[in-house]
Amino acid sequence: VDIANNGRECVEAMDRVPYDLIFMDLQMPEMGGIEASRVIRGNFLLIRQPVIIAMTGHALTGVRESCKEAGMDDFLTKPVSLDEVRDSMERCFKKSAAKASAPPASASA
Repeated sequence: VDIANNGRECVEAMDRVPYDLIFMDLQMPEMGGIEASRVIRGNFLLIRQPVIIAMTGHALTGVRESCKEAGMDDFLTKPVSLDEVRDSMERCFKKSAAKASAPPASASA
């Protein structure tokens, strides 16, 4: 387990360690969670993409959609319970495993 103080540190850590899971705060100094998620999802040099779960105190309209558009896998509103975290992780890793075992899409000419 590592802690990044801001989104930029999170992105830099991904270059060093292949994390399986990131709990991403949306409001951080230097680079927010949505921007950091976009950078991580756009990094095609990563061996594998991590599960990214947004954790925020903001339940404003449109925030959940912005997180999804940035490539986040789930969204939790603080304060969160252990059961909510567990359920979110279970959903995300099941979805990730299903994607990994799906046959590749075939290209048609």
